[in-house]
Amino acid sequence: MILINGVEADHIAVNDRGFQYGDGLFETIEVLDGQPIFLEQHLSRLGADCLRLKIPNPDIKLLTDEIANVCKPAQKAVLKIIITRGTGGRGYRQPETIQLTRVISLHPHPEYPQTHVEQGINARFCTTRLGLNPALAGIKHLNRLEQIMARAEWDDPTIQEGIMLDINNQVIEGTMSNLFYVKDNSMYTASLHFAGVSGVMRGIIKQLSTKHNLTLIEHDFKKDELLNADEVFVCNSIIGIWPVKQIENANFAVGKLTKQLQAYLMQMKRQVQ
Repeated sequence: MILINGVEADHIAVNDRGFQYGDGLFETIEVLDGQPIFLEQHLSRLGADCLRLKIPNPDIKLLTDEIANVCKPAQKAVLKIIITRGTGGRGYRQPETIQLTRVISLHPHPEYPQTHVEQGINARFCTTRLGLNPALAGIKHLNRLEQIMARAEWDDPTIQEGIMLDINNQVIEGTMSNLFYVKDNSMYTASLHFAGVSGVMRGIIKQLSTKHNLTLIEHDFKKDELLNADEVFVCNSIIGIWPVKQIENANFAVGKLTKQLQAYLMQMKRQVQ
């Protein structure tokens, strides 16, 4: 099902600014037994990103009612929410009166092998670099050309994720995930001050690390530091946490800290269902 501004449909206006300029935001949410998982965190991030882009905040009551309607029949699915600045004429200037476009759609849940969770995945470094822009860093906006170009770099089915660096060769994230590594029982992840997407699952891992007294440090780091790690894992709202067992020629164990976080996350998800 697709709802566009509350009406079941499958098209938007060609002068919508989301189509014309990527002027909008999106959220991707796991749905289990009709319940969108971590919806509160996703809507909070959506609101914060709207504020940063000076897009009016959508009516949360209206949005949650529409989400409940779309998700109700789904046992296991993926919910996507898109908010754009609405329609407008040619040119970058915003319309005097902004009427948001809301798109809420339900999609099949991808069927990933359980071995990705239990035994880990293979990853590679991408040659496509992320540009630096503190005004947009962290926001899940509709302009994702860097990730699209990076994901087009490989078609080897044995590689599950690509790791992206910025133009200063700092490691930032995966093409579809945030990245963490463990060294000497401390966790590390990129600061995302100048590039990258601050994912909801990244925020949940930060919450879990605080709750369970785990050391988590956000900082800038390069390839060598990552390849010298004891454990590496990637995360997003659909895959949860995947250990990384290999990055090109470097091998990693599925370590204790990664397994602990997976268990904490499963417990947290059961509580919100």
